[in-house]
Parts: sequence; C-alpha cells; structure tokens
Amino acid sequence: MEVPGLLADIEAMVTCESPSEDRAAVARSAEVVAGIGHRLLGAWPDRIVLDGRTHLRWKFGDAPTRVLLLGHHDTVWPIGSLVSHPYENKGLILRGPGCFDMKAGVAQALHAVAGLPDRAGVTILITGDEELGSPTSRELIETEAAGCAGALVLEASADGGALKTSRKGVSLYRVRVVGRASHAGLEPEAGVNSTVELAHQVLAVRALADPALGTTVEPTRAKAGTTTNTVPAAGEFDVDVRVRTLAEQDRVDRAMRALSPVLPDARVEVEGGPNRPPLEESASAELFARAVKVAARLDLPSPARASVGGASDGNFTAGIGTPTLDGLGAVGGGAHADSEHVVVTELPHRVALVAGLTAELLAVDSPAGR
Repeated sequence: MEVPGLLADIEAMVTCESPSEDRAAVARSAEVVAGIGHRLLGAWPDRIVLDGRTHLRWKFGDAPTRVLLLGHHDTVWPIGSLVSHPYENKGLILRGPGCFDMKAGVAQALHAVAGLPDRAGVTILITGDEELGSPTSRELIETEAAGCAGALVLEASADGGALKTSRKGVSLYRVRVVGRASHAGLEPEAGVNSTVELAHQVLAVRALADPALGTTVEPTRAKAGTTTNTVPAAGEFDVDVRVRTLAEQDRVDRAMRALSPVLPDARVEVEGGPNRPPLEESASAELFARAVKVAARLDLPSPARASVGGASDGNFTAGIGTPTLDGLGAVGGGAHADSEHVVVTELPHRVALVAGLTAELLAVDSPAGR
C-alpha cells in the first residue's frame, strides 16, 4: 500500500459531501467510493438502494462470508461544510468534514482488502445511513454478519488509537402526556396540566439511571402547552438511554413501558424502545487478543482497548452473536466537531493491522486451519 494513494482516496471521499439526510448526496458519495473500490479491488460493488439510501457491498469468493469489514460513507456534516471546514493535509494531520468519522476508515478498509493475497470469504459493506441509526441498513448488516468468524468495524478509534471493545447499547423513547385544557386564570381547576404531569414523568424517568452500572437515562428535548394563559392539554419529551448490558436495556425498557400518570385524568403514552443492543466485552475479547498478536507479529504498536458510550453498526453485529471488534479505523479525534482530524502517520499502521487480522481470521477459519 502506498500512502500517497491512500491519502488521495481519503481526499476524494471527504470532498464529496454526504450528509445522511440528503439521499442524492449520499448516492454521489457512493459512486465515489464504488469507483475507488473498483480501482483497488478490480470489482464493482453491489449497489443496494433502500428507501433511496445507497449502500455498497463487495463479496469475494463463492463460499459464505467469514470476515465482514463494516463501515459507512454518510456523515453528519451538511452540504457546504467544505467552505468553512475545507479538506487539508498538512503532513502530520489531515482535516475535513467526515474525515475521522469515518471516510478515512472506509478508505483503509478498501486498501486493506486490496493487499490480501486471497480475498475469498471477505465481504466489505459500506452503508449510507449509519448516522441516522441505520434505519434501512440494519437488516442488511445483520444478514451479512450472520455466521461470520468476525466483524471488523472500521469506525474511528477511541482516544490515542485504542480499539473499541465495548459500546453501550442505545434506546430512544418519546413520552407523551395528555391532560385537559382550560383557562389558566378563570378556571385552572377545570384543566389537567400536562406540564405538571410531564415534570413528574421526567423525574421518574431520570431516576431509572444507574451510574454504578454505567446506565444513563437522560430526558432531552421537551415541550408542552400552546399559550401562556392556557392550562396545557398536551406535552412530550424525548429520552436517550445508554446501557452496557442487555439486562440493563431490558430493565429500563420494562420500566419505561410501565410509566403511569400521577395527576387524576392524565394519560401517559410511551413510544420507541431499544435502538441498538450493547456491544459487550465478551463479543470482542477473542478478536482483540488476536489483534494484539497480529500487531506484535507485524511490529506495529500494540493496540489499547476502550469502552465508549457511543454506538455503531458494530452493536448490531455483536447483538446477533457475531464476534465484533470496533474502532479499527482512523486515529485522530473531533468526530462531529470543528476539530475533526486524522493522524496521517497512523494510517498505514491501521491498514496493515486490518489486513493482518483479516488474513488471520480467514486462515484460522479455513478447512486447512481447523
């Protein structure tokens, strides 16, 4: 792998803006990624368009997939971000919208597989809606990951280049409260105040958190009422839940669905639920140990491990029982922020690590390696 070529591919991806909500922009980005992959791999990907969102899949060999390399080419950055955050490479650091999360990782995946002497059993899946919670690609991801020896997720690394060996699961809820309107000055007693009911429910939801277990339950956006002189008839608030274990995700879900009104004649309705299962340490332990051995054999820096609160598509692969190692993408920082950047000198190390780990998994799982 030549670093200048890898850098040129990252630049081509970053300078093709691809905000998740803009289907046309994501389609343009998919064509850029497909073209780079075709040049490197000698094959065009399957273009899978679901609800207007473009996902790319390369499958090698006739046998079932044994190693899945997983990433996404959509970003959180709106069209026009290149004006205020232009792509730049100053030698040690490169910058640009989506470079760290995670277009550098996409380029690394393609270059890693391009360097394999035998790609049979490898699938590369690059989705186009991860930043939205993967509403159209989840089933595709789980189907491709089923039965694999390992899912290698090219999301950006944790601080200092650490691999992500666990991620919290995510649940998302909307709690609606229904009361009864009345004039706030003339007959407030005739109403059922949804703002007051909402306050009771916010406190009840917040109490479901368990800091000792790493469970966070955060009421976020909230609204209620219509005018300043009307007892509000309706209100709602959103809830973001992060958990380390399935048991905690289930506990919080049961409690959310059991919420009941405090005020007479009020009603409480709960929508939503688990969005991504947790990626628990048990799902990544074996792959992380292999990564450490591969790094030593290739004379690469030994990777550290990290547990993070954010979720990725690796949560889905782990959730169906596929061994999963995340954070194999770029080293850098500032995901979703003005400071987003990639450490250039680490790029070839990560490509070599992913290639070495992929080759080892293929060899171990081949008939000759059993």
